Amino acid sequence: MVVDILEFELGGELYAMDIGIAREIVEMLPITPIPRAPSHVTGLLNLRGEITTIINLHYLLGITPAKQREEQKIMVLIPDAFENTSVGVIVDEVHSVLTIDENSIDTNIKGVDEHLTDYIQGIIKLDEEEGIRAESSSEEHESQKRLIIWVDVKKILTGTTEASSSLHE
Repeated sequence: MVVDILEFELGGELYAMDIGIAREIVEMLPITPIPRAPSHVTGLLNLRGEITTIINLHYLLGITPAKQREEQKIMVLIPDAFENTSVGVIVDEVHSVLTIDENSIDTNIKGVDEHLTDYIQGIIKLDEEEGIRAESSSEEHESQKRLIIWVDVKKILTGTTEASSSLHE
């Protein structure tokens, strides 16, 4: 079985999310800050007449951005991805859509803080020269594979609202 993912970059590292929740990718646009909003909420964006809340994934995941704001991208999610509202997430770069064989995904994640494993769906191992998996049993070949952290963006966003609401209670 295969999985379609959207590969993106945060702080110089590769990440992926389920392509099914991505609506579009846009260049950085002017964002209106929201007073007293949580630090991960960058502000609001008027995207072709639709008000879109912009969330900074760097803040949510504790990652230092690798690019200046004007060079970053916004991944706009489908409304079903987060409380039936228009939401976009800021990332450093968006690379491509990849079709990944499930055999290339390691879901046995060890050595990571337990609360982070809730947000990680798996680690994807890809050959450098290919976007699509290749099978090999050699250890040397395994060490040449690049790793992509497959995150569950829906869970990350849902976790932020739960944390915010518990702070306000």
